[in-house]
Amino acid sequence: MTRFVLFAAPIAIAASIVFNGGGDDPEASSDSPAAAAADPADSAVGPDPYAAADDEGRRQLDERVEAMPAGLAAPAERELAWKLLATSESSTLDWRGQYGMIDDNGDGTGYTAGIVGFCSGTHDMLTFVEAFTKEHPDSPLKPYVPALRKVDGTGSHEGLDPGFTAAWKKSAEDPVFRAAQDRVRDKQYFEPAVRLAKLDGLGTLGQFIYFDAMVLQGAGTEPDAFYGIRKAALAEADTVDEGGDEKAYLDAFLDAARAVMKSKRNQHDTSRIDTAQREFLYDGNLALKPPLTWKMYGETFHVAS
Repeated sequence: MTRFVLFAAPIAIAASIVFNGGGDDPEASSDSPAAAAADPADSAVGPDPYAAADDEGRRQLDERVEAMPAGLAAPAERELAWKLLATSESSTLDWRGQYGMIDDNGDGTGYTAGIVGFCSGTHDMLTFVEAFTKEHPDSPLKPYVPALRKVDGTGSHEGLDPGFTAAWKKSAEDPVFRAAQDRVRDKQYFEPAVRLAKLDGLGTLGQFIYFDAMVLQGAGTEPDAFYGIRKAALAEADTVDEGGDEKAYLDAFLDAARAVMKSKRNQHDTSRIDTAQREFLYDGNLALKPPLTWKMYGETFHVAS
C-alpha cells in the first residue's frame, strides 16, 4: 500500500538506505529528475524545514529535536507505533510476524508484503528487492527481479507465480532481510515523519499520524503524497509551532489525508483515520497513551499498556 519515496531513483540511492542507514550518496545529483521529484524542500508543496536547511540549519534543528521529549521515538511508543501500523497494513497486532507476510488483497497493486506493505505494483517492492539482491545475490528473491520489473505499475503476477510468495517468506527467515526492512521503515518513513512532527510542535499522536501518512502515501511532493497532504492542512490551520491549536491542525491534516485516500480506488476504506486516529484525537489523547481501543476494517483491537 505504500509508495516508495525513491520512485525512479537509481538503485545506488536505494541501496544506501537499505544497507547504509540512509546516508548521502555521492552519485546522487541534487538536480537529477529523481531528486527533484522527491524533494520535500519544494516550497510549492509545503516545505520540510529540515530538508530546506543548510548544514548549519540542520544542526540547529537537530539540537531542537534532541531537546524535545522522545515522544513516538521512545521504545514503548515505537512498539505501539509498529502495532498500530500492523493493524492498518495487515489487521494484526503481531507486527513481528509481518516480515514474511505476502498477499494480493485485490486492490490492483499486486502483491503486498513486509512490515510496511511493499507492493509489486507501486515500485517500492522492486526498489527494495533490487537493492537487497544486489548486496545478497544468493537471495531466493534474486531470480524474480526481472519479473518485478515487468509487473511494476500493474497488478499482474506474471513471472512471479507460483514461486515468488514462497521466496519472500523464505527470505523473511533471514535476520539480514528483516533488518533491511527495518531500515527502510525507520530511515524512509519513521525518522523523517517524527522529526518533522516535532518541529511542527506535535505530540506523540501527531507524530504517529505523520508516520502513518508517510508510509501509506509516500514521502513525495505530489498533492496525493505526504508533503501534499501537509500543504493542504497548512492551508486550513496553523501548526502548533506557528501558534495554532494542535487538535485543530491535526483535524485538518486528517481531513486532507482522508480526501487523498478517497481519491484512490485502492484506499476507499478509511478505517485507519475514521475509527483509529480520529477517535484518539477526539478523545483528547494527544499523547497517545494506552490503554487504547480502536477498530480497523470492522475488527476491534486493544492495547492495555
